[in-house]
Amino acid sequence: MAFVFEKTGIPEVIVVTLQQFMDSRGFFSELYRISDFKAAGIEVGLAQLNQSFSRKNVLRGMHYQIRPKPQAKVIFVPQGEIFDVAVDIRQGSPTYGKWVGQNLSQDNKRMLFIPAGFAHGFCVLSEAAQIIYMCSDEYAPECERSIFWNDPVVNVVWPIAEPILSSKDAQAPRLADSENNFVYSGK
Repeated sequence: MAFVFEKTGIPEVIVVTLQQFMDSRGFFSELYRISDFKAAGIEVGLAQLNQSFSRKNVLRGMHYQIRPKPQAKVIFVPQGEIFDVAVDIRQGSPTYGKWVGQNLSQDNKRMLFIPAGFAHGFCVLSEAAQIIYMCSDEYAPECERSIFWNDPVVNVVWPIAEPILSSKDAQAPRLADSENNFVYSGK
């Protein structure tokens, strides 16, 4: 198997560690194999692949898409290091409003699977970072929503004190005031 799958404090959010095959020419890694992901309980197809580049102390988030175009994501960092966060926004969930965070980097070869029904954000810890997002549905601006990165009820413990934010992220609503049509199904 090309991956190691580990559940986090919110079991639906899964850390995926890559195996890297190295020799004198360089290395090779698989980033996604549908059969391995399905065997680990991750049963989503991937519809869109995104790349972003950010500098140190940039914080992007906390973003999600509501139905009918919700996005599950697999986050991968081929260059640099980020602190990646998922917040459960599924109404009725036993972990509603709770978060998990993971350092993802080119060195630790970890990815993070974030299911639909979770807000996602990250901050850059290295001088710069490239981030690859594998998404289960296409971007739909009419479904795009966000929650405030520093909502005191959610209380994410970010590893940077003064993040660089977009004006949109700086003005996002708190979780209690955000539009959200996700309901926990007990699965």
